[in-house]
Parts: sequence; structure tokens; C-alpha cells
Amino acid sequence: MALHPLLRGCTVYDSSCSLAARVLFIEKDGGYYLKSAEKGSLAREAAMARYFHDKGLGAEVLGYYTDTRDWLLTARVPGEDATHATYLAAPRRLAVLLGETLRALHETDAAGCPVPDHRVCYLATAERNYRAGQFDTSGLPPALTPATAEGAWRTVCGGKHLLQQEVLLHGDYCLPNVMLDNWKSSGFIDLGNGGVGDRHVDLYWGAWTLCFNLKTDRYRDLFFDAYGRDLIDPERLRIVGAIETFG
Repeated sequence: MALHPLLRGCTVYDSSCSLAARVLFIEKDGGYYLKSAEKGSLAREAAMARYFHDKGLGAEVLGYYTDTRDWLLTARVPGEDATHATYLAAPRRLAVLLGETLRALHETDAAGCPVPDHRVCYLATAERNYRAGQFDTSGLPPALTPATAEGAWRTVCGGKHLLQQEVLLHGDYCLPNVMLDNWKSSGFIDLGNGGVGDRHVDLYWGAWTLCFNLKTDRYRDLFFDAYGRDLIDPERLRIVGAIETFG
């Protein structure tokens, strides 16, 4: 395969954090990441990563290949992800930075985005998983999450029309996917759920990641304040929370 010369004679580390994909860090030049997953599953991520890079918001895509599996090769984004001990040690500062960084992303012009309507796949996945009996609230913020599958589905059906196509979304706005270089945003990674959609998707996951990674929900208000309360609709946040219980 075309990647063999790159891998030859260098140190490779497994940095996978999901069963759905394998990620290798290639220690060569400034560093590369090679992601491998089921055939066809990385096409959207490759397109969104190219789009973010063109806007100065993400890693350079050096290759997307598909054979029996998909392969995505990207350059390393400078700095460390936001779960680095330096950032977790200052949770208030981190929560504010996370809100400010998200607001800046959402103010980016989304013209020409390769995923112009995030809602289509987002709602289709929720309905498919609801029909299949999937419902999981583990790890989700209790204050933003319905207690039962039927209650969550009623919320989705009654409120999905309120979701908007308004901003450029990351789609999985969590601390491991936000890269920082000395407390400055240096880019975003893992963009396979991105597109143009409702800001409350990213707001939900920003609140989730602070609760999950800091083991407390006490920094959610700081995050929302830094983003801008004037733009946050509690009802749409509640609808997103219901959708997320279906994966």
C-alpha cells in the first residue's frame, strides 16, 4: 500500500481510544496520525478534515485511501489535546477557554461545508437506534438527559423541528478533540460528526466533556457563560440531550 514507505524505519505508537477505529501515531518529521476503520466509514471525516484545514482549524490531510478498510493519514496538530495534565489542573481557566474556543468556531463562515445539513444523519441515527432498542444514559449529564427511552423519544419527536442549520459544528466537541498549544487553540481533530447544524450539539458535548473529564458538573455554567448565554436555548439543549441517549 502507498503508506508503507512512510512507516518504514520509524517508531509507531498505538493511540487508539475507540473499538471502532485504530489510530497509530507515527514518530517521524513533525509526526503523523494514521487512522484505520471499516470501509467507507472515514469518507466524511476526511472531507471535514480537509475543510477545517483549509480554514486553518485542523490537521493537514495527507491521504485518504480505501481498500478492504479505510485509511486516513493526517499531520500532527501542534500542542497537546485539552486532557493534558497542564489544562486539567486549571479547570476554571479550561472551562472558559473551551467556551470561547467554541464560540469562535461557531462564528466561522460555513460556506462550502461538505456536510451542509448535519441534522439528516443525526436524526436518522437516533431513530434507527431507538427502533433497535438502544438507549443509554451512562456518562451523560443527568441535568441534560431524559430518564427513559420513551420520554426521550417523545422529546425528540416533539422538538426536532426546532433544530437549526446555523453554525459550523465540530460534532464531537470533547476535550480530547480540542488541541491547545500553551493555552491557545491550535486546531481540532476527529471531525467525522461535523457539518452545518445546531450549535447546541457542540454545547451539549462541551458540557459533557467537562463533567466527564473533571469528574464534576460544577464548571458547566462557566463554559456556558464564556460561550454566551444569549445564544443558548435551554429547550434545544434538552432536545439534543434526548437525541444523544440514542447514540
